[in-house]
Amino acid sequence: MATFVKAALHRHSPLFTALRTQTRHLSLTAARDAGKVGFIGLGNMGRGMADNLLAKGQSVVVYDVVAEEVAAMAAKGAVVAASPGEVAAQSDRLVTMLPNNAIVQNVYEGSDGIFPNLTPGSLFIDSSTIDPALSKDLAAKAKSHGSVFVDAPVSGGVNAASAGTLTFMVGAETEADFESAKALLDLMGAKITHCGDVGTGQAVKLCNNMLLAVTMIGTSEAMNLGIKLGLDPKLLAGIMGTATGRCWAVDTYNPVPGVHPNVPSSNEYKGGFGTALMTKDLGLAQNAATRTGAPTPLGSLAHQLYRVMSNAGYAEKDFSSAFKFLQEMDKK
Repeated sequence: MATFVKAALHRHSPLFTALRTQTRHLSLTAARDAGKVGFIGLGNMGRGMADNLLAKGQSVVVYDVVAEEVAAMAAKGAVVAASPGEVAAQSDRLVTMLPNNAIVQNVYEGSDGIFPNLTPGSLFIDSSTIDPALSKDLAAKAKSHGSVFVDAPVSGGVNAASAGTLTFMVGAETEADFESAKALLDLMGAKITHCGDVGTGQAVKLCNNMLLAVTMIGTSEAMNLGIKLGLDPKLLAGIMGTATGRCWAVDTYNPVPGVHPNVPSSNEYKGGFGTALMTKDLGLAQNAATRTGAPTPLGSLAHQLYRVMSNAGYAEKDFSSAFKFLQEMDKK
């Protein structure tokens, strides 16, 4: 027996090689688990996501252009970076949550961005809502740098971001890439789904947000009509929330002030998902519809309405302010 063990552990034996490889893998895994997680983009959604990473034991290095948001995270124990590149240099797992295509592209490819400063073998998770074509392009460039990029846009709203119950729609080249991303996304979400190759997460998100915009406008119209007919808005929302008109805009994120606490409509439409961002997402959906020849008449009308709202002073208000916009139209 002793002779077998001695032979097996000889440095040239297959068993020794296997043990050495396994030990090296476990060491690398432990180092990765102990390393910092980068987070870029501390807006209404991003701050809740980053908070959850900190609360669940991750060491987080953050960057945002808004100094107050960075200071708030620093007060909770986050490490502050001076640029996206500095975040990339300090972390091998990095989450981005940014407003639009141009900003995402600059953060990843700018001279002081992620790609010029990354460590090969890094994992990048982009939870922004952008054009699927851009996600695919960034994934190809990450691969050329010896790293992995997945798109993982979210759904659930600000409250879900704070509670760590977001839904993530993930586009990843391989199941292994998905599982690597899921290990981190599980700390911020409750439902993480592999939708297919890179870009498919964005495709699902664009479809979801187009439907969300349409249902929010429909809910706003129905609630406004009901109020004009003399109905109590809480009563109307309560009934519709258990009837065939039920949807998230009715029973969870109602656009009428006072119907639900802790949603933007009950806080002067502050916070939440801005009208300008919804307009951007609807524009991406319409671009996709044009490319594929898919008819989206209600999506097109929703895009037009949110564009008008953005130009009428609602750009920074939550997209549920469609209800307030309709009320203002009544007064004209």
